[in-house]
Amino acid sequence: MGDTGAEPAVVTTTFDSSTPLARELAELANRRKTLAGRQLPLPAETRVFTVANQKGGVGKTTTTVNLAAALAKSGARVLVIDLDPQGNASTALGVEHRAQTPSVYDALIDDVPMADLVQQSPEFPTLFCVPATIDLAGAEIELVSMVAREQRLSNSLTVFLERSRTAGDRFDYIFIDCPPSLGLLTVNAFVAAREVLIPIQCEYYALEGLSQLLNNIKLIAKHLNPQLTMSTILLTMYDGRTRLASGVADDVRTHFPNETLESIIPRSVRISEAPSYGQTVITFDPSSPGSVSYLEAAAEIADRGVAQNGHK
Repeated sequence: MGDTGAEPAVVTTTFDSSTPLARELAELANRRKTLAGRQLPLPAETRVFTVANQKGGVGKTTTTVNLAAALAKSGARVLVIDLDPQGNASTALGVEHRAQTPSVYDALIDDVPMADLVQQSPEFPTLFCVPATIDLAGAEIELVSMVAREQRLSNSLTVFLERSRTAGDRFDYIFIDCPPSLGLLTVNAFVAAREVLIPIQCEYYALEGLSQLLNNIKLIAKHLNPQLTMSTILLTMYDGRTRLASGVADDVRTHFPNETLESIIPRSVRISEAPSYGQTVITFDPSSPGSVSYLEAAAEIADRGVAQNGHK
């Protein structure tokens, strides 16, 4: 066939910036841009959080590792102590936690210095983890007969932080991930911490059991750790398409206006997928809505800490 000289047809598509999806993408891009230009302040003293909720499936471990990674990404030195026998936080941070691995169990039961148990996470140079192994499942029973059984973790952590500070390797944040039950492991976490961070999912029965958790925190503060406060609530698993989610969010903010962060964590497949690759969503999909939301929550926690206590 001869050349007809006709120009090839050009197919053009128009991008409607008024659609909900387009607006959502534009908003996400703006949020990423805002975060990219921020240098988060560091606290004057190490902040120790226990991340707790007696209700399972609320995003407790997910919140622990992603907030830790988000703060480490900003340059903070962060340690996660995995106090849950399932070891999910250890998995998400990519650290070794097979049986016989030196773990938090050794600190609790055998007085092994915590410095000997810390592993660096491959996520960020300033992110570290004391892993949990299956041995931790029996620690509840072993702790029962021990002297000062509620203070085992606190004593170990105090020595570790003092030695780290003396060596010039001070940690800015400690996050303790505990099991979804109020046993001796969780009590140890409460006694070791200064602040409690509670993830609350934006779903039916979200506030179920919360009053009991708050009563337990008050009891710990009264009898074992007078410095303990419930400082932070983070709304998780938010689905903006449902009235239920926004209703729960409004309800939580009404009851806890000062403690509830403005940042909300959306329900996200990418957040759920990340641990299976031994990663947090912060590195697994940095530009995703879930990653951006956790980065915003971390920035809010950093800013609130400075407003309350000053910074270095």
